[in-house]
Amino acid sequence: MPRPLVVGNGRILVTFDADYCMRDLYFPRVGMLNQLCGHKNPIGVWTGGRFSWVERGPWECRLEYEEDTLVTRVCLLNADLALEIRAQDAVHFRRDVYLKILEVRNLSPEPREVRVFFTHDFCIDQTDIGDTALYDPSAGALVHYKRDRCFLISGRNPGAPWGEQGFFQYATGTKRFGGAEGTWRDAEDGVLEGNPIAQGSVDSTASFRLHLPGNGRQVIHYWIGCAHSFEEARRLHGEVTRRGLSDLMEETRAYWRAWVNKMNRDWADLSPEVVRLFKRSLLIVRTQIDRGGAILAANDSDILQFNRDHYSYMWPRDGALVAHALDRAGYPEITREFYRFCAKVLSPGGFFWHKYHPDQSVGSSWHPWISDGEVQLPIQEDETALVLWALGKFYDLERDLEFVESLYEPLIRRAADFLAEYRDAGTGLPLESYDLWEERRGVFTFTAAAVYGGLASAARFASLLGDDRSAERYRTAAAEVRAGIGRHLYSEEHRRFLRGFVVRGSGQLLPDATPESSVAGLFLFGAYSPDDPRVVQTMESVRELLWVKSPIGGIARYFRDYYFCRTDDFQRVPGNPWVICTLWFAQWRIAMAATRFELRPAAELFEWVAERALPSGVLAEQFHPDDGHPLSVAPLTWSHATYVWAVLDYLERHQAMREREVWAHAWHLRA
Repeated sequence: MPRPLVVGNGRILVTFDADYCMRDLYFPRVGMLNQLCGHKNPIGVWTGGRFSWVERGPWECRLEYEEDTLVTRVCLLNADLALEIRAQDAVHFRRDVYLKILEVRNLSPEPREVRVFFTHDFCIDQTDIGDTALYDPSAGALVHYKRDRCFLISGRNPGAPWGEQGFFQYATGTKRFGGAEGTWRDAEDGVLEGNPIAQGSVDSTASFRLHLPGNGRQVIHYWIGCAHSFEEARRLHGEVTRRGLSDLMEETRAYWRAWVNKMNRDWADLSPEVVRLFKRSLLIVRTQIDRGGAILAANDSDILQFNRDHYSYMWPRDGALVAHALDRAGYPEITREFYRFCAKVLSPGGFFWHKYHPDQSVGSSWHPWISDGEVQLPIQEDETALVLWALGKFYDLERDLEFVESLYEPLIRRAADFLAEYRDAGTGLPLESYDLWEERRGVFTFTAAAVYGGLASAARFASLLGDDRSAERYRTAAAEVRAGIGRHLYSEEHRRFLRGFVVRGSGQLLPDATPESSVAGLFLFGAYSPDDPRVVQTMESVRELLWVKSPIGGIARYFRDYYFCRTDDFQRVPGNPWVICTLWFAQWRIAMAATRFELRPAAELFEWVAERALPSGVLAEQFHPDDGHPLSVAPLTWSHATYVWAVLDYLERHQAMREREVWAHAWHLRA
């Protein structure tokens, strides 16, 4: 299921599985539409009458990235065939073209012929109905097209004689219909039949022929141009041919190295592995963001096997928390588009729906609009609140009042009015909505803390812009929410904050004391200080009750978490360990630390995360509690963003302590 390699540019996103099969190609928006629908597009090799698809087992697959770039570094070894393939993949940072450089090494002392096959299983705009695949002799390229989508596939073997540098053979044909499997099957005898066009449910395969001397090597340049017409595709093709794929790859490499290193940071005492994952996390987060502003939760299409839906949506909650991490890291030019996106999709009632497509349309949902005959609002209120909270943090960093003012009427005031109104008059707390895990309806500590943070930000914006009446209303509402949290959501019996109150079958709200990691929102969103005794008790109980008591460790979402559950021994494994939940605890330890020595437990949790990442640096949503392999989707944007946020917390705290120690030492000398 994981996608250990992802490359993109904000309009294209390409993913690879652990067998180095291309599995997802999103265009013209990240997360929408998946032009491969998760189908495998493997590489095949023929030599000496033997054929092998590249996959784990016959091949050793090492999938990594070049340092500080969105250029891959792949090594594929087949000892039986005495062949090694080294590959680099990228999507050009400016142009809509996927690039691959593939070096084939002959590990035998004997010269031989090797044929390399590339398969293309497109389902254009997520359906195979009405697709066309053809060979274009004028470009020496295969073309897949439908309506205003056009994918041109071509390549060169620079080491071959002139006139033999393009495709050796090709084929187009029918797949998964009428008994036809696809042209990939045609490749397995090492020969492609050359059918020049096919329509309907179609695929294509192309091959390159290499003549390798003993212990020699040759390079293949391969690319896919993504366009909206034949003419645009040919222009891209011409530019790649004219500029040369190596130059395009190099300028892409240079761009991402400059991008990820734009801030000059002091890494304090963090290990190289922790720092490396910080930079990789920033790069991976960037691939999951559409140029139109949508921050996608994940784009691993294998999750379709479990629910016939996916994570390729913009959840406002995930988006807000990711945007905050990017703002902290110094990338507000990206998050401005996210906040504008939010202003455009906010409902007339001032709240966000469950989730959105990158084109701003409302996404799928499982929140009902009616329950027990009563109409209900099918939302997670924390999503509305967290966008305002994150925007407040954006202003703290950027002081861009003109930008904030442009969002005041369409976003800030409308959302804040909703948050202030959608509350219980008796408790001051928010009315019922779904929790952040999207599993139960009620009034939750995390949601209430987020609403406090959102209202506090809105009050400040209203005051800055002279809307004093609204400012006072939002301040009063925020204070009432905070007071309600203390009165109703803290349990003296359990000596910790509750998960919240859940709606039972009768519609009654009943306390839910299930140990829950998201109570960290109390200090993350400013409702309570991290050293408030009740918060201290709560976070210590999170460590005691939700730490996974296996060799893997980590903190679960909540007690008896059933999602991708791998055991029924909940005392040992309360739930699978999650990256974000473990890092929330690290952030609390950072906030509580009084000395640099007291920061070390948080740094150890960063090491825990780095050890659980795939060799490429990709982080999953959660891990198997006994063997640590990734579960659910990977990469999860929220996991990477929380890691960035937590590391920045650590660096700021460490710097503040060091400065304080310097001043204390200077004062001591002066005295």
